Amino acid sequence: MPTRNTPWPDGTPCWVDYGAADPAAAKEFYGRLFGWDWTADSPEYGGYVNALKGGAQAAGLGPLTDADDSPAWTTYFATGDAAATCDRIREAGGTVVVEPMAVGPMGTMVIALDPQGNGFGLWQAGTHTGAEVVDEHGAQVWNEAAVDDVPAARAFYGAVFGFSWDEIPDMGGYATFSTDGRPLGGLGPVGPGAPKGWSTCFAVTSADDTVAAVEAAGGKVTHPAEDTEFGRFAVVTDPWGASFSVMQLPPEG
Repeated sequence: MPTRNTPWPDGTPCWVDYGAADPAAAKEFYGRLFGWDWTADSPEYGGYVNALKGGAQAAGLGPLTDADDSPAWTTYFATGDAAATCDRIREAGGTVVVEPMAVGPMGTMVIALDPQGNGFGLWQAGTHTGAEVVDEHGAQVWNEAAVDDVPAARAFYGAVFGFSWDEIPDMGGYATFSTDGRPLGGLGPVGPGAPKGWSTCFAVTSADDTVAAVEAAGGKVTHPAEDTEFGRFAVVTDPWGASFSVMQLPPEG
């Protein structure tokens, strides 16, 4: 199990969480789909809970705070200085929606929009360091953004996080971003069946079985499972319309 219990390097997509219209139903759906257990409800934090995989933190879930919002997954980037990162977001043309907010001793969170209106978060770790398990069934394996203006988005995220870009041939302008040579995620144009903005990809043992389970539970397939050089990949929506993707990792060796 790939695990980590220390803060992630700045710019790393370090955490994902889900804003739920029906938290109890969402916990049932995702718990069955990914084999998650849940921490106890936390009224002092608005009912926010952590999803656990083998006892390690994999993701978060909480009720929507605005009745007008739609259920969705949010990607958070690690930062050692949330206030300074907010300054760079504004300087690069983005908007800080939720100013740096301490979440007890666990850390400091921010919600922001890039200049094209795509939402993302920041997490400055305290006792909660973000994802403790990655790259296995039920844990995040990749985060990427689908945007209308790729060059502008590269310029924005490069200015905020210091990313460098490595464009992948024959993928329509899709590029991975990295710091210090470590690939962290991807960004490219909006494609068929792909959600706009930041999306989370979860590792699964079988893409086809996971897609079938999503459909059986009332979700939909927006990009059918297909083989890629990185693994078998599909994009789905949950029963409440929130999009995410799954990737069946190739066997090791």
